[in-house]
Amino acid sequence: MECILCALNPRLAAGHCAWANLIMAGGKADNSKSKANTKGKEKEVKKETKLGLSVKKDDNFGEWYSEVVVNGEMIEYYDISGCYILRPWTMSIWEVMQAFFDAEIKKMNIKNCYFPLFVSPGVLQREKDHIEGFAPEVAWVTKSGNSDLDVPIAIRPTSETVMYPYYSKWIRGHRDLPLKLNQWCNVVRWEFSNPTPFIRSREFLWQEGHTAFASRTEADAEVLEILELYRRVYEEFLAVPVIKGQKSELEKFAGGLYTTSVEAFIPNSGRGIQGATSHCLGQNFAKMFEINFEDDKGEKAMVWQNSWAYSTRTIGVMVMVHGDDKGLVLPPKVAALQIIVIPVPYKDANMQGILDTCAATVRAVRRDNFAKADIAIDGLVEKVKELMDDIQQSLFDTAKLKRDACVVVAKNWGEFAEALGQKKLILAPWCDEEEVEKDVKARTKGDMGAAKSLCSPFDQPALPEDTLCFASGKPAKKWTYWGRSY
Repeated sequence: MECILCALNPRLAAGHCAWANLIMAGGKADNSKSKANTKGKEKEVKKETKLGLSVKKDDNFGEWYSEVVVNGEMIEYYDISGCYILRPWTMSIWEVMQAFFDAEIKKMNIKNCYFPLFVSPGVLQREKDHIEGFAPEVAWVTKSGNSDLDVPIAIRPTSETVMYPYYSKWIRGHRDLPLKLNQWCNVVRWEFSNPTPFIRSREFLWQEGHTAFASRTEADAEVLEILELYRRVYEEFLAVPVIKGQKSELEKFAGGLYTTSVEAFIPNSGRGIQGATSHCLGQNFAKMFEINFEDDKGEKAMVWQNSWAYSTRTIGVMVMVHGDDKGLVLPPKVAALQIIVIPVPYKDANMQGILDTCAATVRAVRRDNFAKADIAIDGLVEKVKELMDDIQQSLFDTAKLKRDACVVVAKNWGEFAEALGQKKLILAPWCDEEEVEKDVKARTKGDMGAAKSLCSPFDQPALPEDTLCFASGKPAKKWTYWGRSY
């Protein structure tokens, strides 16, 4: 018999290539799958017996993505719009990332905690800019049984206003600092259209860190340290290339001082996607919630605060980047199963000859590029480990090549508009003025959505002194990535 080692779990490939069908014929999987019907804003669940995908990634990316996450048993559609069931394959990936990130933040002396899901209106509304940014998405509990509540209770869209009244209570002197807490939880953000599994959902899982320091220097350092962990989640585990940079004033976190992010790009849709964010909140929330302390000189001071988060959106980005016309492709570091061994008998062959051959070699077939190789039994384990590392790196390298091929430098409006029409990731010189960014949004508004700034990369190309802003013609101050986004 012949043994085939599949580098990534082929059962998770929604297209079910030949060897995956053999696995499932053994009784491990049910041929009855759920598929999303694209009629209407929310997809209606129905059953089907077909195992493969009905559309190709390049032909109808949205429908392809919906089929992959459902047929690949990542999610199931729920009967409430924008809510999804996260199935075991998804949770296993989330747990791998959680284990890595949780261990890393513990090295930074960040401790886990849990705060309630509910927020009182008075607390939620204390930071005006913050609540205005989230107001359309806040869900409210208004009834208990058949009785109306005297005061509606909000469900957290994020936890700054939940946690900070207690930071004010716990922080009294400089010895109480830094206070560094993280919680793994769910949040609810209700108001939006066109929900997309993992990418835009009304409830999602995330971690959110909230820290307080005596100085801005400490806060600034942590912002970048956390952002580097987010880069590692994407690039080292999910094999997705990202750009580290800072958000514009218009796009920063509501109520914060500045926002940094890791930005990914989906070549098939021509859209950027905010992968994770690390915010310096400055002292704005400290002022609103009176988070003061007595410093080592006995003087009263306000803390400097950060907040940072990544969510199950990470998994959707991974699926979009690596999936193919066969279905799901998972990097080995996050795949629940990396190797499938399949005995293949030859009906009319000399059985002893087959056994003699298989005693010496096995055949490995890679899920990422379907390359085949015969591997000697001697040293098989080490060779397969090397193969896993190669697949992990190959997925990242391929994704980076595709991403980089989409980057276009635009130095004037004509070049910018042409690149946007071609669904490119645009790097353009910018004057860094909020009104100019608003004008770009207004001028590009259309059926596919308006363009906006994604981030100004930390790794800035050279900017000659006479460089002008692509949109306003004013002197440019920086290079910034632009495009449509999720």
